[in-house]
Amino acid sequence: MSSSEWAAAALQSFDAVVQATEGFRSRAGQRRMAEEVAHVFSVATLGKGPGAESEAAPDQVPANESAAVESAAGSGANPGRSIAVIQAGTGVGKSLAYGAPAVALALARNTRVLISTATVALQEQLVHKDLPALAARLPQPFKFALAKGRGRYVCQLKLDRLAAPMGAAGVAEDDFFPDEEAAARAAEPHHAAEARQQFYATLAQSLARGSWDGDRDALDPPPEAELWAPVAAEAASCTGKYCPAFAHCSYFEKRKELVGAQVIVVNHDLLLSSLGSRTLPELHNCLLVLDEAHHLPATALSQFASSMDLSRLGWIERLTSRALRVATLVEVPQLAELPRHAAQLRQGAQDFGRCVLDHYGAALRPATQGASAGPGRAWGEGWSSARVRVPRGVLPEALIEPLNRLATSAAQYLDCLSAVAQALREAIRERPKEARTLSLLYAQVGTLAPRLEGLHACAQALLLETPAQRVQRTQGMERAQGTSANAGPDAAAGGEPAAAPCAKWFTLEGAGDFAVLRAHASPILPGPMLKARLWSEVRAAVLTSATLTSCGQFDFFLREAGLHGDVAVRTLEVPSPFDYSTQGTLIAAETRADPRDARAYGAEMVDALLHDLVHVQAGALVLFTSREQMRLAVEALPTALRGVVLVQNTLPRAQLLVRHRTRVAAGEPSIIFGMQSFGEGLDLPGRLCESVFIAKLPFAPPDDPVGEARAEWLRAVGRDPFSELVVPATAIRLAQWVGRAIRTEQDQAHVYCYDRRLTRTAYGQRLLQGLPPFALEQRAAG
Repeated sequence: MSSSEWAAAALQSFDAVVQATEGFRSRAGQRRMAEEVAHVFSVATLGKGPGAESEAAPDQVPANESAAVESAAGSGANPGRSIAVIQAGTGVGKSLAYGAPAVALALARNTRVLISTATVALQEQLVHKDLPALAARLPQPFKFALAKGRGRYVCQLKLDRLAAPMGAAGVAEDDFFPDEEAAARAAEPHHAAEARQQFYATLAQSLARGSWDGDRDALDPPPEAELWAPVAAEAASCTGKYCPAFAHCSYFEKRKELVGAQVIVVNHDLLLSSLGSRTLPELHNCLLVLDEAHHLPATALSQFASSMDLSRLGWIERLTSRALRVATLVEVPQLAELPRHAAQLRQGAQDFGRCVLDHYGAALRPATQGASAGPGRAWGEGWSSARVRVPRGVLPEALIEPLNRLATSAAQYLDCLSAVAQALREAIRERPKEARTLSLLYAQVGTLAPRLEGLHACAQALLLETPAQRVQRTQGMERAQGTSANAGPDAAAGGEPAAAPCAKWFTLEGAGDFAVLRAHASPILPGPMLKARLWSEVRAAVLTSATLTSCGQFDFFLREAGLHGDVAVRTLEVPSPFDYSTQGTLIAAETRADPRDARAYGAEMVDALLHDLVHVQAGALVLFTSREQMRLAVEALPTALRGVVLVQNTLPRAQLLVRHRTRVAAGEPSIIFGMQSFGEGLDLPGRLCESVFIAKLPFAPPDDPVGEARAEWLRAVGRDPFSELVVPATAIRLAQWVGRAIRTEQDQAHVYCYDRRLTRTAYGQRLLQGLPPFALEQRAAG
């Protein structure tokens, strides 16, 4: 089949699903999106490149391109990458619009579909609702599976050990808890230790009976992180098929489901963390769908950031002790050097921490009256956390040498640890009778190994310099020495535009009774990272969301996602089928106080909000930009409203929403107070959300160090961060918040915004352009 025939057949499959769905109405926008998906996935050439052979992983279905594609490539058709960026307004039905044609084309091309969503909750919606409905209606059968990160599954080897009765042989002092938690547990009451052991014993019994499949998310409620982490099946502590518990491993049992699945559902975190590994289908050999794609840039920044603890260093001794224990069972020549490397590593971290405090001590004082706290020192009552960012990302010269020593020590220790891990894996393979003992030792070493890897990665990131930064640091040294530097930053870069630096910062905060100093580093631009690490591997992709345009343009998202200027990219905006002008009203309520005056504006906004909340008859959602705003509103609630309002974090999210739905179903008013996480992904149709109240325009927090560093860099290269970064990002966030109001063709809703900047400023008019075309009402300050 030719690419056009493939696309036509895929569209026919979509039409067949629509016709087979009882009560489903055909939507022109949905079909237009399906048509675009079919085109993009039919014209792309899968594989590493024209003429390159596929290198599919053993558990993956190979992508056997037909001779027709090769013929099409030779006849002038585009043989390369094909990517579509599709904004699909609320109500379009995007999961069916991409799902039906993508699955049909994957089956026709003997490949797979990889769907990535923003959260595990959205993954489960696809797997438990959308894909089963699609499978029931598509003429060709297909299998689908949910892929989660390894750490969401239990490690049976760890669980069995921690579930053993207290004092049992081999279970004493060494375990899988982080160093600082192990110290805290040593001082806890006996009954608390017994309760924890009983919790693990109950999990082990459920796993053995088959009443639990080892998935953390299947537990109700899911355990807290500090209880789950010691039994999580992390890659660093896993020996794979050589583990004595491999035959019953929850993670690898789930992996088997992926082998025969034509559709695999992941989340953005897992997708990005798996780059370069063989965990998921190879991106050049599958059809990739990124749903809720507007989250991708932020996920990338988070994924590629790093930090290191310069205070709590006891893990180094614990890791060294565990590694040296290997010497009693396995011969590893490199172990002789391990104590020296460990001592150098600890000394290096301490030296670097002291240098940081010497240089930034005043800025990192946690209290105002001359108090000082260093790593490991007592944390005073009433002190607040402190943070200092490195201007322009140029580390002071005094920090370079100690940081270099720390990075070198970490690299040497990592080399030794790699040799230990390799020797253990070989011993487990060659000595099956000792596999359990060796695997436990491997797991104990691997539990702490990520700390070392993280420290090394952060040190390396802190040492990164752009050409311009090297010149700036050299100029600073020369000024300090009384000499002069003639070359400017642009000259250092050879006349090229200045490269973006890393954001670098240090924090001092309390952890129990002690002060903890941490170093942090993060890229400031997600686009270049995604371009180099993700899009260089992808051949066919669809990125979709209800909010990909900003102020009416795709440019901001394309830059953030690393796709700006990519000739393989097509964009499409599919409007919502809703009639916003008749279904909704946007009330722009002005205040006399300037929103930048937090105290005066907060008081006036709360008064106006409470005046409007009195009229709520069914469900409503109030969105705040800060906890302080929400606190003021809660404290000001009159008695009549106190029993009506549900406040974020006073109940687990799921319970809060159940209570809200129950109240509205009973004909009672119910108002949810929430912040950013409630402004997105919340589906409350009909009477569940007849009003949305936005306390203030959702600008990003002004103290975000990555945002600060990016704004600083933009100003340095002659660009305007407010217009180029702040306004577009706010437009996407505001569109998400407003999008909670109208969820179906029958909904009627009001949206209130109390920030006068929405109608009074030029950038406010830009924000309005990115919102649905509600009927606009302006209300003067009372």
